[in-house]
Amino acid sequence: MWPTDVVPLIELQSELAGLRPEPWRPAAEDLLAGGCWVCFPRGASGPGAAGDLAWSAAVLVDGRRTSVRRVGSGVARAGYVPGLLAMRLGPLLEQVVRLLPRLPEVLLVDGTGRDHPRRAGLALHLGAELDLPTVGVTHRPLLGQGGWPPDEAAAAAPITLDGDVVAAWVRTRPGTRPLAVHPGWRTDVDTAVRVVRRLTVRRTPEPLRAARQAAREARAAARG
Repeated sequence: MWPTDVVPLIELQSELAGLRPEPWRPAAEDLLAGGCWVCFPRGASGPGAAGDLAWSAAVLVDGRRTSVRRVGSGVARAGYVPGLLAMRLGPLLEQVVRLLPRLPEVLLVDGTGRDHPRRAGLALHLGAELDLPTVGVTHRPLLGQGGWPPDEAAAAAPITLDGDVVAAWVRTRPGTRPLAVHPGWRTDVDTAVRVVRRLTVRRTPEPLRAARQAAREARAAARG
């Protein structure tokens, strides 16, 4: 469910935050992982608004090789408001993920999980809608705080909010800014960090990198 008004969304987020589904753990062999991404017209300024054109993409990565790409287009149902990103992006992401020929074992999302005013960010919400384990990956925390890890590949450090560990900084490459890695639906911090480490070749985990590229290519094709 993707509420179109703020109050119902806040109520749903509070409900999702209180659920405790069975934890998921990745198998030892290669993962069939997914990634999804939404992009908007280049050059736009401000936080965005309802009705903004959007291009979305979802991919499947088998091991570290992208095997399937699906793209879509649509319009955002709301502007960007921190903590309410589900209204703007949720339906677009769910729609394009459901275009995949099969669902992945775990889905990487450009959004937070427990690092959220109601502990139920976009990565967690989307996973609940799809009934799919999710991991969020962002460039910075939403509310949580924590020092960066050492400048070593795979180094991690906790991100806390009100005394709880809600995410982790992960240094995917030495000499680059670490990424904020968020547990989403059916994942905890340790699992989220392990998944990101396994799926990263460059700085960005491969499923998200491939989905971002596919969404941008769809935007470029549409704009000529």
